[in-house]
Amino acid sequence: MSEELSIRELRLQKLARMRELGHDPYMVEKFDRTDSAQGLLDNFAEEKQVAFAGRVVSYRLMGKAGFAHLSDGDGKIQIYCKKDELGEVGWELYNLLDIGDHVGVKGHLFITKTGEKSIHVSELIPLSKSLQVLPLGKTQEVKDEEGNVVGTKTWYELEDVEQRYRHRHLDLIVNPDARRTLLNRARIVSAVRRYFDQNGYLEVETPLLQVVAGGAAARPFKTHYNAYDLEVKLRISLELYLKRLICGDIPAVYEIGRVFRNEGVSNRHNPEFTLLEFYESYTNLEGMMKRVEELFAFVAKEVYGGYKVIPGIGGIFESNVGTYEQMTRFLGEDLYDSSVEEFSGKYTLVLRVDTDQDAPAGKKATLFESGNAIKSPNNAQSLQIEKGRILVYETGPGIRSVIEVLDTAVLTEECSSYNLFSTYEGPNEFTLDPGVYKVKWKIEGLLAVEASDRMSDALLNRKVFDFSQPWKRVNLLEEIERHTGLTATELSDLDAAKKAIVAKKVVDKAHEVGGHISLEKEDNLGGLIEKLLEVFVEPTLQEPTFVVGYPIETSPLAKKEPGNPRMTRRFEGYILGREICNAFSEINDPVDQMERFEQQASELAKGDDEAHPYDEEFLYALEGGMPPTGGCGIGMERLAMVLTGADHIREVMFFPMMKPKEE
Repeated sequence: MSEELSIRELRLQKLARMRELGHDPYMVEKFDRTDSAQGLLDNFAEEKQVAFAGRVVSYRLMGKAGFAHLSDGDGKIQIYCKKDELGEVGWELYNLLDIGDHVGVKGHLFITKTGEKSIHVSELIPLSKSLQVLPLGKTQEVKDEEGNVVGTKTWYELEDVEQRYRHRHLDLIVNPDARRTLLNRARIVSAVRRYFDQNGYLEVETPLLQVVAGGAAARPFKTHYNAYDLEVKLRISLELYLKRLICGDIPAVYEIGRVFRNEGVSNRHNPEFTLLEFYESYTNLEGMMKRVEELFAFVAKEVYGGYKVIPGIGGIFESNVGTYEQMTRFLGEDLYDSSVEEFSGKYTLVLRVDTDQDAPAGKKATLFESGNAIKSPNNAQSLQIEKGRILVYETGPGIRSVIEVLDTAVLTEECSSYNLFSTYEGPNEFTLDPGVYKVKWKIEGLLAVEASDRMSDALLNRKVFDFSQPWKRVNLLEEIERHTGLTATELSDLDAAKKAIVAKKVVDKAHEVGGHISLEKEDNLGGLIEKLLEVFVEPTLQEPTFVVGYPIETSPLAKKEPGNPRMTRRFEGYILGREICNAFSEINDPVDQMERFEQQASELAKGDDEAHPYDEEFLYALEGGMPPTGGCGIGMERLAMVLTGADHIREVMFFPMMKPKEE
C-alpha cells in the first residue's frame, strides 16, 4: 500500500469516527459566519462573540490544548481550542482534524501571550474532510553569517507548472501569488464591464456556433449541429454579429465572450480565450484610441487604486490611507506590518523618492531585502536620504540611528511633488544596525508591490507605465523604414519589396535580431509588411503604443486610408512588444466590403484556410445602412497579463486546456 493511499485510508477512518460521534461533516449544509477572517482582524475587539469557518492550514496539538489557523481563502485567523471548554466530544473532534479540513468555530476574540489576534473556541463543527494531503508552503528563517535572523523565505510544494495548471484548485489554496493574479484577472474583467456600462454601451451575447465564422484571420474549430444536420464552426471573433446590431441602430455595443481559434499554443496564445469587442456609432479610429486609453486607465485605477504598472510585476496599489490588513488583500501577506519589529543585516536599497510636504527635509526611500519588503517608517520616524547617508529614526523621542552610505551616492533631482522613481548612483547594499523601528500604519501616495529581484530591476531601470498618460502613436511604414531602411515606395508593390529586401540585406538583418523572413513563402504584400512588423518593429514597442496604417490585404474589414487605397484606417496597440488590441474605422460601404470578401474568397480557394469567408448575411445587413463606426477588440488574457505582470497566458486562465495524462 502506497504512503498516499495509507494517508487517505487513515483520513477515511477519522471521517468514520466523526460520523460515529454524530458529526458527519457532509450533513452540514450551512454555517453562518459573523465576518471574514480579514474582517475579524480589521474590526477586532476582545471578548467579542464571533462565528467563523474556514480551511485548516496549520495545526498544533499540545496536550489538552491546541492552536490552528483557519483560512477563508483571502485571509486567515488563529483559533485556540481547549479540552475543558470543548468537552469530550468537541475535543475528540479537534483531534480528528487534519490540515485541509473545513471547520466552523464559535467563540470569542482574544489576544494570545505572543500578541496574535485569535478566536478562543467554545464550539467546533466539522464541515468537510480533506482526504488528500495539501501541498502547503513552508517558511524558513534566513540567517546571516553570524547566525542572526535577518528574514524569512517561503517556498511552495506545488511548483511544477503542469500540476499547477492541471489542479488549479490546489494552486489557489497554496500559492498566494497565483491566487492573487487570478483574482485580479477576475476583477479586471469586472472593471471592463463597469467602464462600458458607465459609458452608455449595451452588453449583448452573440452566437457561439456559426455557419460562417468571420471577423478574424484564423482557422476555426468545427462541429456538427445534430438538430439541423448542419456542419457549423465555433466562432473566431465577435465582430460581424456586433456590427449587425449597429446596423440595427443600437448605437454602442460590447461583448466579452469566449472565442476559439484552432491554432498553436505559446506564452501569448491559447486556442480558447476571452475576447472583448466594442463598437460605437459616429466615431472613428481616433475615437477608439481614446476609448482604449480611457479603458486601461479606468481598469488600473479600479483594480489597483492608481494608474501605474511595473512590467513583469503588475499594477502598483495606490491608496491615500491603507492599513496592513487592507493592503494584504491586494498585495499578499508580510509586505507591510503595523507592529514594531527588529531588523538587522544587509539590505538592498531600491529608492522611491518624493518631496511630499510631510518630509520637506529630505527624501524618502523604500528598502527591500531578499525578496521581502522592509517596512517603510511613518512620517514621525521617517527614513531620509541626506548627502550620501541614510537616516533611520528609531522609536523614542530624539533617538536616531545613522547608517552611512558611501559618499559616492548621488540622487538625481528629477523628483516632484508626486511620486517618481529616482535613479540611485552608488552602492545598492548597506548594513542596517540592529534596532527597533516603527513601521507605517498608513501609507500616503504610492505603495510598492511585493519586492523581488524582478521588481528591484524594474524600479532601478525606471520601467513604469502610467496609464493616465496618452499612448505613443507611430506609423507602421515609417517604423519599418526606421528599422530596415525600406521606404514606403519600395513597399508599394510585392516584387519591388522583395527586390529591395534582397538589395538591403534585410533577411540578414532579421537573423541578427533573432527573426526569420522567407521571401519564398510571402505571396502577398500585406503579409510581407506584417512580417517586417513582427520581426523588426514589435520588439521595440515596449511602452504603450498605437501602430497606425495597415495594408489592405490583411485588413478586410477596415476602411481604406484616404489618398492611399493600399493602406487602411486600422491600428494595433502594443505593450512590451505584444499586440494588446486591434481597431478599425469600420467599413460601412457594402460594395467595398463585397469586393474585399471576394478577394478573400479567392485566397481561400487557393488554400489559405485563414482567409476571411464570404458572409452574405453580414453584407445584407450592411446594405440596409450602417453609420460611421469605430470598433476594437482586446484579448482579456493579454490585458490581464499586462496589469498583473504575468509572463504566460496560462497564469491568467483559471483552467487552461491540458493534454490528458498518458497512462
